[in-house]
Amino acid sequence: MNISEILHNLQIEHLTPMQEATQKAYDTENDVVLLSPTGSGKTLAFLIPLVQALDPNIDGVQSLILVPSRELALQIEIVFKAMGSAYKAISCYGGRPAMEEHRTMKAVHPAVIVGTPGRLNDHLSKGNISVDSIATLVIDEFDKSLELGFQEEMAEVIGYLTNLKKRVLLSATDADEIPAFTGLDRVIKLNFLDSESDAVRLDVNLVMSPEKDKLETLYRLLCTLGSASTLVFCNYRESVERTVDYLKSKKFSCDGFHGGMEQPDRERALYKFRNGSCPVLISTDLAARGLDIPDIQNVVHYHLPVNEEAYTHRNGRTARWTKEGKAFLLLHAEEQVPIYINNNIPVFALPEITPKPTKSIWATLYIGKGKKDKLGKTDIVGFLYKKGGLSREDVGQVDVKDHYAFVAIRGSKVKQLLNLIQGEKIKGMKTIIEEAR
Repeated sequence: MNISEILHNLQIEHLTPMQEATQKAYDTENDVVLLSPTGSGKTLAFLIPLVQALDPNIDGVQSLILVPSRELALQIEIVFKAMGSAYKAISCYGGRPAMEEHRTMKAVHPAVIVGTPGRLNDHLSKGNISVDSIATLVIDEFDKSLELGFQEEMAEVIGYLTNLKKRVLLSATDADEIPAFTGLDRVIKLNFLDSESDAVRLDVNLVMSPEKDKLETLYRLLCTLGSASTLVFCNYRESVERTVDYLKSKKFSCDGFHGGMEQPDRERALYKFRNGSCPVLISTDLAARGLDIPDIQNVVHYHLPVNEEAYTHRNGRTARWTKEGKAFLLLHAEEQVPIYINNNIPVFALPEITPKPTKSIWATLYIGKGKKDKLGKTDIVGFLYKKGGLSREDVGQVDVKDHYAFVAIRGSKVKQLLNLIQGEKIKGMKTIIEEAR
């Protein structure tokens, strides 16, 4: 499959200079380390040459992609499938039965497996994945994956891969040292990190809180930002939940996102954030990496980041590609701007009268059937038009999972829609259809 076909399927006109340089480096016999900002297209940078290097005569797994989170695994799997190649890819991660993944492996015969270290160790130790034909290892967000907590699991995974010919490591920040167990040899290092150009597109502001408890100041800031897509970072799961509870008590629409949540709850929160039905997401640093959410306009540091690397990744959620964005640091009198952040940051003055919370024009519909039930996007849209009385302008993003689906619809039409479809079957099936809360 040539590049022009892949780009056509992805509706992309041409590769960026970073992606072209990665392609050239990948085509050599060397290992590759790519450093490039968040949102610059690193996933495509390695997936395109990876797909082109796959051998159609090999039936087994040819490439393993290691990632630090299930969200990044799913994102890479989605991009791979959108490329439209004849090869199959699946993702493996905790939070769902490993047996179900093994059944999918046997049915699909994937050429590429994307997964988190713990779950891949599980499959490899049970012999669920044959390593004989795995020639390529990709480690995405390698600086995060190789942090102390991941070292043992990473070493164990790589220890199974005895026939590797190429290793590709990618990140938006450099690591002080890459452990020897990665096996890197004859490395081509590509550094496309350009903090100056990123800084031009990112407008950083200070927001001063008169109280040590900054919740009221955060509320005032978010009301001032209106319906703009905003990601708020806290350092702890408990803080995420406390912040969400406070904002909701003030009738402000938001959702939480952290590693302690069940996977369906995390997916629902992300989906509502992506489609604009809930424009504010309160999260730990879990959302600082690997999430493909376009057009985030604002990043708010409710808690100061733990280090410069965390600050970089948080801010990387906005001002992606060539777009502009804003970042806000909430401080009270006892807090100081960290030394790695420019001290000449302007103070963002909140208005004396706080605007009322803005209500999104979109709402999210939950449908209790999905791909495994043979339900597709066209089935859903047709049902909403025919039975629900909706028009093209009333339906937004549609996302169909294995066992359920989410649909963005105009909020003003929710009540009418639910009344019209009460008792109706979708594609001959009875199922739950309700607003996702």
